[in-house]
Amino acid sequence: MNKGVNVDVRFITRTALLLALTIIVQFLKMPQLITGSAVNAMLIISAGVVGVWSGISIGLLTPIIAFIVGIMGFPVLIPFIMVGNGLYVWLYSCIKNKIIGFIAGSLIKFLWLSASVKYVLQWFGIKVPVKIVQAFTLPQLFTAVVGGIIGITIVTILNAYFKKSQS
Repeated sequence: MNKGVNVDVRFITRTALLLALTIIVQFLKMPQLITGSAVNAMLIISAGVVGVWSGISIGLLTPIIAFIVGIMGFPVLIPFIMVGNGLYVWLYSCIKNKIIGFIAGSLIKFLWLSASVKYVLQWFGIKVPVKIVQAFTLPQLFTAVVGGIIGITIVTILNAYFKKSQS
């Protein structure tokens, strides 16, 4: 059997499983600080266990799912959240020291989303409700950091388990 096909099947299967878990978290409709932290943890876990493209793929889908589920009621923000999630995963994945990577990703995601709701959308003449501005500023930093800590912890445990099971 072609080894490349195995890798693709494994990637798709693992990404789909992690996406399903992320969707379940979003369907629970818990407070932003819990849901956001859990989703960010899933982004780190998917990137850390499956790979950067798994995390980015899930990060692109989560804002759409949040809108469909009804936990995000300002659809204009969807592409901005996608970019924020992509930056979060990409920085975590590309920086060798994973703690620095997730911290850098958290800060950049926070700065990007804050700038988006405070400035970028206004440049396009879009009035952003105060409640949305409040949700997409400091709480985003908190959920990214908490999610990163949870995610890195789980990735460390899973990688140790996978390494031990192979020996």
